[in-house]
Amino acid sequence: MFTPTPRQNDILGMARLNGRVNVEELAAKFDVTPQTIRKDLNDLCGQRLLTRTHGGAILASGVENVAYEARRHLADDEKRRIGEHAASLISNGSSLFVNIGTTTEEVARALRAHEGLLVITNNIHVAGILLPSQRIDVIVAGGMLRRADGGIVGEQAVDFMSQFKVDYAVIGVSAIDDDGSLLDFDYREVRVAQAIIANARNVILVADSMKFTRTAPVRIGHLSEINIFVTDRAPPESIGEICRHSGTTIAIAPGGPPVDDRVEESEPS
Repeated sequence: MFTPTPRQNDILGMARLNGRVNVEELAAKFDVTPQTIRKDLNDLCGQRLLTRTHGGAILASGVENVAYEARRHLADDEKRRIGEHAASLISNGSSLFVNIGTTTEEVARALRAHEGLLVITNNIHVAGILLPSQRIDVIVAGGMLRRADGGIVGEQAVDFMSQFKVDYAVIGVSAIDDDGSLLDFDYREVRVAQAIIANARNVILVADSMKFTRTAPVRIGHLSEINIFVTDRAPPESIGEICRHSGTTIAIAPGGPPVDDRVEESEPS
């Protein structure tokens, strides 16, 4: 199993903020040789976290998702903070959907102390996380099990989710486009996510800021369909404007680096 080194995690963080990294600049920053940095970049590119360019690398995106085990270690602190904040928005005694994703799994971990929840999920990892919680009932969707990440997808899962009407949906996405489109990689997974959104009274999107710089080919929906967007730092102004216009609350998970006070939290207009 691939686990990024601390330096590689820092490189990923820089790529997330800037979209690209440069070998010479990284070598100077970390006081190592360019050859060492090239090896780091090759390791990260081998996990499809970055894509090599002349003299450096850019954040990976495109038609294929990052491997599940690598995603679990990517922005893990940010995902933990997002998960804790999203869970704090969900009251005891609620019913909710939780879909596929490493960030939604962090929400599940933070929900374990809640009481009286009914959780319906197409993510077997979420089911496993909540299994020991005696005060939470879990229903797992039927359908095709995707071995790559433990997600349950396909028409059976869509039909199953459509039977319910719940208080909350907690959803993750692979990318957020500048026009507010919510994107993913697998059409079968997207169909389930759309059914989840359609059958929840309140939709909570959980996504770290890396999703602002990535892309994916399949459209789930739009930020205007989201009630609360929980992320780790202020989004780009174009995303913030879409949220303000559509009444989507942006909630910045506490505990991260300082952010611009102007956009730390945006309430619906």
